[in-house]
Amino acid sequence: MSLRLREKSIKKLLWQIGLLICAAFCFLYYAVICISLRKWDSTFARFWPAAGAAFVVCGILLRITELDPVIYILLALAAGIFLYTEGKILSCMNSRKEADCAWLIVLGAHVEGDRVTDSLKRRLDRAFRYLESHPYARAVLSGGQGEGEAVSEAEAMAGYLKAKGIDPKRLVLEDRSTTTEENLRFSKALIGSVEEPVGIVSNNFHLYRACLLAESLGYRKACPMAAGCHPVLLINYMVREFFAVWKAWIKKRC
Repeated sequence: MSLRLREKSIKKLLWQIGLLICAAFCFLYYAVICISLRKWDSTFARFWPAAGAAFVVCGILLRITELDPVIYILLALAAGIFLYTEGKILSCMNSRKEADCAWLIVLGAHVEGDRVTDSLKRRLDRAFRYLESHPYARAVLSGGQGEGEAVSEAEAMAGYLKAKGIDPKRLVLEDRSTTTEENLRFSKALIGSVEEPVGIVSNNFHLYRACLLAESLGYRKACPMAAGCHPVLLINYMVREFFAVWKAWIKKRC
């Protein structure tokens, strides 16, 4: 075998090993999600076995065809697009020095019956800390009532913050929205002027898209206020957000 063929063979083998590792990670991560949450169909989780299968198929194609240059280019392009997008998402994940905001908008998330879920509780705890240290600030609690919810997300959020001692007069309920864009659009109507800084409270992975949408809706200065998320689900949410961000970018340009 010539040196060139040997190098090509080694390169192909390394790519196959890399793809196999990626596939194994996807299947293992899906198992971790299922075990941790005790259910197999949590938000976006079924993406992982599908992605694992896709990596396996790519590895098989590398082995049985001569399409490796095409596969290398496509995988490298996909990786570049993914890393660029995730960089944008990461840019809003850590709260910078907070601006003085007269208004916060707490973006809703699914509730179970009338009980706030982990993601929503984290958002509310973040809002509570700000409201407690800024007694002049008010909050719009934004979220309608979805399937399986006994009350609107806004009502569940209000109950949680009232129980923690926040004056109900400081809370404004927006209970019609079903998407992040509607959260921001309907909340804007309740606030009135959005020329001054407005705090956007959500889980860290969600804030880049939320602020992007706020900007497109005319918010002069949307200030990200990051809450954490379930540590096991962070990677899952980050990948899901990749697709949501691209949807928002395309919609903004159309």
